[in-house]
Amino acid sequence: MTDVWSDRAAAYRESAAHREGPDLDVLVEWAAGAGTALDVATGGGHVARRLRQIGIDVVTTDAAPGMQPDVVCRGEDLPFADSSFDVVACRVAAHHFADVKAAVREMARVTSDRVLVVDNLYGGEALEEAERVRDPSHVRNYSAEEWRTMLEDSGLGIDDVRFFEKPIELDPWLARAGCEGEEAERVRELAADRISDGWITLERIAVKAVK
Repeated sequence: MTDVWSDRAAAYRESAAHREGPDLDVLVEWAAGAGTALDVATGGGHVARRLRQIGIDVVTTDAAPGMQPDVVCRGEDLPFADSSFDVVACRVAAHHFADVKAAVREMARVTSDRVLVVDNLYGGEALEEAERVRDPSHVRNYSAEEWRTMLEDSGLGIDDVRFFEKPIELDPWLARAGCEGEEAERVRELAADRISDGWITLERIAVKAVK
């Protein structure tokens, strides 16, 4: 999927749905006071940009070279020593990881203080199918309890959890993943209960976990 993601890089850098939002604001709030941070699966670089704005020294990683990360690597294989960063952050990317538990273990390993995760919440099998039809690189969204278990199993304690509704303009959301024609219509059918006036509303979870 690396080439696919490299091809999408510009769309994600320009995406209003990724560039801002209350979930990003909370992540920045939770990171405040840190000296160093690792942005895992940086995508369009929006987390890194905001953290640098508050004076944090950020290293970015992504599996797709086209995203222009500082280090090209998967979230499951972070090439850093234990406790290398004050903060490790991962926003709206974990649902693409082939082995999310391994990625969480890696994030816990390389932080000295806290792991901050934001992702879309599991919203039922119809929505999961819609996500896979829209974007075959989608693996799975996870419930709040699944996130709690994964983080705690990695040796972290849950410090704060927030939930957000995330309205996303439907046509650009489909276009970013190259979803059109019959596939786009299938997504609209599967997610019909979440679509209104050209927008789809997803739920997001933000979790602050500490060592």
